[in-house]
Amino acid sequence: MRCPTRSEILLLLVLAATGFALADEQRREPGAFSSAKAGAALPVGWLPLSTKGSATPTRYTLVDDRGTTVLRAEAKAAASALSHPVNVDPAATPWLRWRWKISTLIEQADLRTREGDDFPARLYVMFDYPLEKLSFAERSKLRLARALFDPKLPAATLCYVWDGKAAKGTIAPSAYTNRVRLIVVESGGARVDRWVDLERNIVDDFRSAFGENPPAVTAIAVAVDTDNTGAFATTYFGDISFNKQSVTKQVPGTSPAP
Repeated sequence: MRCPTRSEILLLLVLAATGFALADEQRREPGAFSSAKAGAALPVGWLPLSTKGSATPTRYTLVDDRGTTVLRAEAKAAASALSHPVNVDPAATPWLRWRWKISTLIEQADLRTREGDDFPARLYVMFDYPLEKLSFAERSKLRLARALFDPKLPAATLCYVWDGKAAKGTIAPSAYTNRVRLIVVESGGARVDRWVDLERNIVDDFRSAFGENPPAVTAIAVAVDTDNTGAFATTYFGDISFNKQSVTKQVPGTSPAP
């Protein structure tokens, strides 16, 4: 059997990160980066994840940005993530809101291939998807992954990304697993070095990606990975929240463009 790559192991670790213990109230909302002081420890609930043997994990620190504390991620041929468990009902709070800023695109990146599976910014949303809904082949793969890594490995994940080439709105399976669907929410370099505010309806996105209504959200994760291409990237993340209503005007049933 082929040994998994660092990127595959990182993906599995990110998806398995729903299992660490937090009080119920800490699962309702991700810990806000802005609630902490620059240079301090990460807010409660954020768990760093890196692959064994990874020469350079992505470095995550809290920094000041014009009076607001944000998360800075620095990656040089690196791959690691931060994950936070949540307990979110998509029907009650379908709107996912966040902001991020990248310093550069990754020129060699290509979301269609494992060799090019690097992004300057990712935001994972993981769902409590029933195993019995999967095909026999998918169940077999997932059971193996759960046996090797974590029994709570989710069976459906949305991964919002900033890509340099694929058009905004592109939905594609991960190069590593069909149970992770990439959604390109920002494309190209027009807004590099600028804060970009984003809002997505996760119910609509899950339906578009998987063809059905979503189950509960069990965890989120942020990541900057450059291990496949060897590139360097610095990215900033603001607070992430789930909300009942949209803050932008839009056509019902659609996710707004930023």
